[in-house]
Amino acid sequence: MHREARLPQNGKESLLFLLIVSIISVNTIAPVIMGLERGFSKGVYLDTLKVIPVMWVIVVLLVRLVAGPLVGRVMPKFVGKTDGFNARVLLTIVLNVTVLSILLSIIGTWVGTKHISLEPFKNFLHIWPRNFGVAFWIELLIAQPIARFAMKKLHSRQTKPELENANS
Repeated sequence: MHREARLPQNGKESLLFLLIVSIISVNTIAPVIMGLERGFSKGVYLDTLKVIPVMWVIVVLLVRLVAGPLVGRVMPKFVGKTDGFNARVLLTIVLNVTVLSILLSIIGTWVGTKHISLEPFKNFLHIWPRNFGVAFWIELLIAQPIARFAMKKLHSRQTKPELENANS
């Protein structure tokens, strides 16, 4: 079976891919959403930096324990054998961002306000589409391409010694 160089091939690479995507995502999505919520200012950005470590842990746990398994079960229902790499990546991003943005629209509000309340549920139809849009475009245009580029570079370095040995 053909192995895609732009995707992780083993557990260590999967962890590296997850770290790249999650670190980029949390450090860009959270400040943009907080800025849209409370206005773009230095003070809002500094407040965001205080919650980013907690949000990063939450995001990684949600990806590994909820979104990953759920998307893994749903993907085969939508993907055909002839669907190309880009179609699969786009669908994966849409499904992951949908699951994570729903959960994080609620959990992120609780973490940001340091208070568990019904507020995120009351405002859900207002905040979720915005959060989904921000997360989707950052994932599609920034986080995922950088992580796939890193995988491609990693795999090209791994195959160089094999090619050199084969040519010797």
